[in-house]
Amino acid sequence: MAAASGKCFLVTGPAGIGKTTLIVRILETLRNSNPNLKVQGFYTREIREGTERVGFEVVTLDGRKGLLASNKISSPQSLRWPTVGRYRVDVASFESLALPELQVKEDTDLFIIDEVGKMELFSSSFFPAVLKVLQSNIPLLATIPITKAGRDIPGVARMKNHPGARVFTLDTNNRDAMREQICSILADVLQKP
Repeated sequence: MAAASGKCFLVTGPAGIGKTTLIVRILETLRNSNPNLKVQGFYTREIREGTERVGFEVVTLDGRKGLLASNKISSPQSLRWPTVGRYRVDVASFESLALPELQVKEDTDLFIIDEVGKMELFSSSFFPAVLKVLQSNIPLLATIPITKAGRDIPGVARMKNHPGARVFTLDTNNRDAMREQICSILADVLQKP
């Protein structure tokens, strides 16, 4: 089954530019105008102690939370966890929350995945689940890391090359305009049968 064009919306931009904030605001806007919207997925959020970022958590759209990565945990298990920079990635915790959210269901209107990045891709089950979402033809709003040195992570490259994928690059000047643009495109896509 070929995907219809224009159902994969990818938001990128430098770390800390506000990709997650944008996704959460778009979700709030869509839910306000359509309270019965069935949205599945998750977003990631920084865990802070004071001003210091000590890790990331994964948050489902119905508010359940679990650890994604931390630089504070040191248990015998965590020493075997993969690392990204100074963070250890808790793949099992991530999978237990994120993977059920990516199960394709007939009545899902929209998937939100924030983000398809290095930490998440340590889960060998994650990207196959993302591909199933892409192939389902259900609209997908996802965030991806910005390309470093001109090379995308292979999974991210596949998403960008997906038929009909649209990439929106955020910067400090265009965040509000991007939010409005993506909201109106999604509102349009979600109204079509």
